[in-house]
Amino acid sequence: MSASTTDDALAQVASDPDSVERHFAAAARVAAREGRDGDAAREALLLALPGRAAEVVTRLTHLYAHGDAAERRAVLLALPALDAPDRSSPIADAALPIVRDALRTNDTRLVTAAVGPYAAAHLDDDAWRQAVLKVLFTGIPVENVAGLAERADGELARMVGDYAAEREAAGRVVPPDARTVLALARSQHPPVTRPARAD
Repeated sequence: MSASTTDDALAQVASDPDSVERHFAAAARVAAREGRDGDAAREALLLALPGRAAEVVTRLTHLYAHGDAAERRAVLLALPALDAPDRSSPIADAALPIVRDALRTNDTRLVTAAVGPYAAAHLDDDAWRQAVLKVLFTGIPVENVAGLAERADGELARMVGDYAAEREAAGRVVPPDARTVLALARSQHPPVTRPARAD
């Protein structure tokens, strides 16, 4: 039986984690009826899940794999809260397969949600740089990339520079966000200049 309110659903998930699947699917509808935000309600349900991190991630993975786009997005948005250091069992990097899957899609809603603080904290350098390029390719505003100022580096500058050069060579417009990322990466890690050789 579905809970009639968000608070009922939270209580049921805390006592019966198997109930999260049906409550998660109905959460946006129930929250809207109460004047609450659907993503926040879904995050609260995930935070209510008891158990060790591995058990929670198993349920997250199932919800993501079987959810619609809105449900998948909600899982991605909840990852930073589920990894908060004040939680008794933060998920650490165990949910990275979910992030990687979202980054392989062409759904800009999922890609935007995937490049949040959880990805900034846990994606390795190569995967993170590719995520930034994916954002540029799909036209997602780079302001959605968490940790850009902290993680931009010389290799990202090279990759974005190559991307910009290819577009220019093809007579295509270079997106302003590409120039923003390039300038930021170069300012954080300016190119090494070699001293002039004395003749």
